[in-house]
Amino acid sequence: MLPPYFVVDRHSRGDYGATGSEVIRTTNMTMKTYSFLELARKRRSIRKYQDKPIERDKLILCLEAARLSPSACNSQPYKFIVVDDKAIRDSLAEAIFSGIYSICKFAAKAKAFAFIVLQKQKITARLGNKIQNIDFKQVDIGIAAEHFVLQAEELGLGTCHIGWFNKKKAAEILKIPKNYRAELMISIGYPDETPKEREKKNFDDMASFNGYQKAT
Repeated sequence: MLPPYFVVDRHSRGDYGATGSEVIRTTNMTMKTYSFLELARKRRSIRKYQDKPIERDKLILCLEAARLSPSACNSQPYKFIVVDDKAIRDSLAEAIFSGIYSICKFAAKAKAFAFIVLQKQKITARLGNKIQNIDFKQVDIGIAAEHFVLQAEELGLGTCHIGWFNKKKAAEILKIPKNYRAELMISIGYPDETPKEREKKNFDDMASFNGYQKAT
């Protein structure tokens, strides 16, 4: 259930320009919208952050975007833990980015962390894992995380996916049950840098139609 300060309009044309769809608005902020390709092109991994707090409303919208993401057999085998309390965030940063994990210490300057905790799948998804020799849980958290960071981008927030952190220390501080673990985290904050666009594969290297074809 959305918090009470969200207004849900299922019928009128709303901020996203979609007639008849469920449009979420907040009463105390505006949001610039982009076409999806503009948003995907604009989004960068951000490693420098402004000393500016993040509105809780924006974090909730990012979580809502992740909640709506698809997953194998609709298992949704994850829980997001968002840390925006400075004392807890500082304690985490000191513990999880020390030693061999210090390469990710840049994230300590972020104003919020989102940890994605792996949980149990439905039995149908677990069977699919074994038959296909794929861990669909990892696919599912990747999809949910990308929904989260694209929504953050639209809200003017910078993010970075981080998999290299001390997961044991994170579990201790966040009181994660022993049979679960934080598999991925996202650092979040207002960007203090504008990274250049990364070079990507050209279209023929990346895709082909109706069969595998090598680029010419």
